[in-house]
Amino acid sequence: MKKIHLALALHNHQPVGNFDFVFAEAYAKAYLPMIELLEKHPRVKLALHYTGPLRDWIVAHQPDLFARIRALVARNQVEVMSGGYYEPILAAIPDADKRGQIQKLTRAVKDDFGYAATGLWLAERVWEPHLAKPLADAGIAYTIVDDTHFKYVGLSDDDLFGYYVTEEQGTTLKIFGTSKHLRYTIPWSPVEELIAWLRDQASEDGARVAVMGDDGEKFGLWPHTFEHCWTQGWMEKFFTALEENQDWLHTITLADYSKKFPAIGRIYLPTASYDEMTEWALPAKLSGEITALKHRLADENRGDILRFIKGAFWRNFLVKYPEVNSMHKKMLRVSEKVDAVTRRHGDTEMWAQSNLQLPTSNFQSLISNLQSHLYAGQCNCPYWHGVFGGIYLSHIRAANYAHLIQAETLADQITHGDRDWVDAEETDFDKDSVNELLVSGNAMNLYFDLARGGALFEWDWRAKKLNLHNTLSRRAEGYHRDLIEAAKQDAVEYPGAPKKENDKLESIHSTVVRAKEPGLEKQLNYDWYRRVGLIDHFIHPQSTLDDFARAQHNELGDFVNQPYTARVEKNDAGLIVTLARDGHVWQGNVFAPLHIEKRLTIRAGAHHLPLNYLLTNTSAQTITARFGVEFCFALLAGHSPDAYYRANPLHHSERSEAESKKDDAPLDSRGEIPTDQIALVNEWLGIEIALKFKSATRVWRAPVETISLSEAGFERVYQASCVMPVWEIALKPGETREIAFEIALM
Repeated sequence: MKKIHLALALHNHQPVGNFDFVFAEAYAKAYLPMIELLEKHPRVKLALHYTGPLRDWIVAHQPDLFARIRALVARNQVEVMSGGYYEPILAAIPDADKRGQIQKLTRAVKDDFGYAATGLWLAERVWEPHLAKPLADAGIAYTIVDDTHFKYVGLSDDDLFGYYVTEEQGTTLKIFGTSKHLRYTIPWSPVEELIAWLRDQASEDGARVAVMGDDGEKFGLWPHTFEHCWTQGWMEKFFTALEENQDWLHTITLADYSKKFPAIGRIYLPTASYDEMTEWALPAKLSGEITALKHRLADENRGDILRFIKGAFWRNFLVKYPEVNSMHKKMLRVSEKVDAVTRRHGDTEMWAQSNLQLPTSNFQSLISNLQSHLYAGQCNCPYWHGVFGGIYLSHIRAANYAHLIQAETLADQITHGDRDWVDAEETDFDKDSVNELLVSGNAMNLYFDLARGGALFEWDWRAKKLNLHNTLSRRAEGYHRDLIEAAKQDAVEYPGAPKKENDKLESIHSTVVRAKEPGLEKQLNYDWYRRVGLIDHFIHPQSTLDDFARAQHNELGDFVNQPYTARVEKNDAGLIVTLARDGHVWQGNVFAPLHIEKRLTIRAGAHHLPLNYLLTNTSAQTITARFGVEFCFALLAGHSPDAYYRANPLHHSERSEAESKKDDAPLDSRGEIPTDQIALVNEWLGIEIALKFKSATRVWRAPVETISLSEAGFERVYQASCVMPVWEIALKPGETREIAFEIALM
């Protein structure tokens, strides 16, 4: 009788910073039902993987689940895999952090389940050849990648019923390939068809293994899957069929299979991830084109060509999204600081100089705390974007930044002690060969992009663990074309729409276009510059706030994204930073020269930022324009009762606080107001950002909202509140205009 093994591996993950109700829903709909099913079917074996953020939530809220899994492990039904604790893209973090993350989760698996994990779940199956050595050095015997990786070196589906061995500098690692066919049929196809396919793959020697490693959330949390998997019983039918056919179909854990059977052979895999990731990592236009091309070739049954179609690799997200690159380079900067402190933690003289007065017994606890915050800031979810929200989800980005800022603050406290301090350095922060100006202090960090408008692209409020300019610009995505075309054909599906009689259960890779609200295709506005802070605009007097909000205004100057010079002066109180540019403003039919200086006074320990602008007309003609300074503040909640603007309207009558608050506009509102002060408030975060002007100033405000794709369809996501004071200027030749205001963090 021909036989075959089946190895299932379920990867369960929730991002750092995800909402508690999402954890709870995933537990109820996917994680708990799976364990209950395994208890009911003791002859079905598989591997489970729980990432650190999910593990921490379960330990705190549903500890009984792990006790039940421990019983499954004890009877050799379940293997528990290790990985990076906070599910980082391992190729993108320093080697020391790779080891630390893996060892942290391996220890947790041992503590929770009494199991010595030797398998590793590779986040997003992002493989780079050098990984073999650090993984093996961390105690890992095998990992799982996509079958795509193997096909890039010429193998076919028929070559993947087993594992291969790779090596780096002589250190070996076993690698399994997860079958795309099984990922796309479990749990979507009828159980009978799946069993028949497995029977067709069986061999006389029974040594073959079919591997399916995929997200555990697809079994209940993805759209419509709870009803399909549990209410309608697909999973029960599947597990029953596995037990009924166990005379020829043997479920097995990956660890047991790798011990029982030898490798098929040696292999060296290229950089790769799963097939869809290579599409998403491409520039937007090419991403849409390659997806359409693949669909066409698949419809034409041209697998002979499809196997040679390859997109980009994961690191291209660092190019595609400057915001991703900034977060990544921030992570590397913090990692360097944490590593420096960790390597010297035994230096008692250094600790004594820190003025922290920590007892020796607390050294290791502090180091562990430092590393945990750093590792949490390496969680992969906001570092890329595909069919899931990723970088588009502001609360996920904010959580990573919060941990990175906390780790950096702790490390800096050890280095600088409890004194107030502020320093500045010019360095190539984003690794593009051009220096940025980084101002760091115990109260705030301010990072300036000198090559692009002298813009303030990171403003860390350390006490609140918040990057105020953790924003995301509106940009074209390859899938926007699908939304536009579907809207033209009235083919967009919305929540609550009646289910069609012939509707089939679809995976998240379905080509059906869904949207969470009507009219999203009309809100596809794209920014031509990065939406952060301290951006200098010269706008045509006839351009309106609506034009500006849609990024369709008439920009007269060449200051927004062009180079500035920097000068830093130190004094007893702190630093004075002067950013300057000799640029031009379009006047009629000529570019009129104009010199701009923006001076920021940054005091050690202070949470306010005085700004002075000097605009000097160096041309021979009068320059007329609207001058505006744009700030995009990322405050998480766009439309919430406790997140709003508070302004001082001119000539307002005296009103009580309760009466005034009724008129406060939400942070996702659009409008303009003459005022001497406007504040952005988020009561839940406990913050207020106040812009204070010496005299009446007109202020424009508008939300930055993106249209992105998630597993549930297209959605509008609030990214930031744009606030821009605007001054009408008419500078005669040689005339200088001074503009001063202050931003206070409260």
